[in-house]
Amino acid sequence: MNTDPIFIHVHCSTREEAARVADVLLERRLVACASIGAPIGSRYWWEGKLDEAQEVPLTLKTIRANFAAVESVVRSLHSYTTPEIVAFAAAEISSDFADWLVEAVHDPIPRP
Repeated sequence: MNTDPIFIHVHCSTREEAARVADVLLERRLVACASIGAPIGSRYWWEGKLDEAQEVPLTLKTIRANFAAVESVVRSLHSYTTPEIVAFAAAEISSDFADWLVEAVHDPIPRP
C-alpha cells in the first residue's frame, strides 16, 4: 500500500456540497481531514466560452493509495459534469503529521 501523503484539491458548487463530500469521505476513513474554504470566484473556459461561478474549495488530506476511491466518491456526489480532482504530493511533511494522517486512514470502511 502506498502511504505517501497527498492533498486532493476539489472545487464544489456550494458549501453544502463540499460538506456532504467531506462527510462521506471522513465516515469511510478515506481521508484524514477535509478543509472547506470560503467561497471564491472562478473564471474558466466551459463549452467554448468564458464562464464564471462562485465555488467552494475543498482540500482533502489522505494517502496515495486512496486516490481512486476518493475520486470515485467525489464523482458520485459532485454536481459538476467535470469536477476538478487534482492531487498534490507533499514535497516535505512533518513526521508527526504524516504519521497521524496514515493512522487516520489506515483502515478505510468499505461502501455498504
